[in-house]
Amino acid sequence: MTESLPSSIRPILRALGVAAVALALGGLPAAAKERVLAAVAANFAEAMAEIEPLFEDAHPEADLVVTTGSTGKLYAQIKSAAPFDLLLAADQARPARLEEEGDAVPGARFTYAVGRLTLWSPDPARIRGDGIAAMTDPETHFIAIANPDLAPYGAAAEQALAALGIADQVRGKLVMGQNIGQTFSMVATGNAEMGLVALSAALSPRNAASGSRWDVPRSAYEPIRQDAALLNGDNAAARAFLDFLKSDEARAVIARFGYGVE
Repeated sequence: MTESLPSSIRPILRALGVAAVALALGGLPAAAKERVLAAVAANFAEAMAEIEPLFEDAHPEADLVVTTGSTGKLYAQIKSAAPFDLLLAADQARPARLEEEGDAVPGARFTYAVGRLTLWSPDPARIRGDGIAAMTDPETHFIAIANPDLAPYGAAAEQALAALGIADQVRGKLVMGQNIGQTFSMVATGNAEMGLVALSAALSPRNAASGSRWDVPRSAYEPIRQDAALLNGDNAAARAFLDFLKSDEARAVIARFGYGVE
């Protein structure tokens, strides 16, 4: 059929045909995809690793690039003009502040997960169903928590220790990670016998040692409501990701990692 067409048109049709085959075999080439730069709180890294391919399968036009860190540091990077398209924070305060300061799209903010705090040790015999006894045990020398000034999970850990009435007893045992991911690593590598970490990290399939844990009573700390913010620039693929985060498919992953979903 193409033989009857002008010669100048045939190369265009051949190129379109090649593109169609490429799409069928491997999806859109990277250069054609819309890149989404996502700043993600460290506690959500494990869940994000499962959600990312689900989103990209559903949206082949998008290329999600994830940077993880403490919410405080990610906020500082955004304020220093880091080109992120969205923020998945570990709190509500910083997304709200970004919106107030004109750095986030008004009305796009929502709670994507409610974090939970657990006392975890890779030693299956270390925590015997009583977290208070485990932390105050004279044989416990180091308890890891995240830096309360940078990480909401660290602030929650401080609240919990005070509410449980043992803050003064364990103060000399506390060692701090810059974020909750680093805090979990300190415990996993044996640099601390136990730590107040995100339940999501303890439940992660990547956690080789189930160990022992004690879930901190939720009444001992304020709910860790984690908000998402769409940053200025309003990247269409970033908006699509935040919509996907509200889907039943994504919410099932979030719940499996121990988060509450609202």
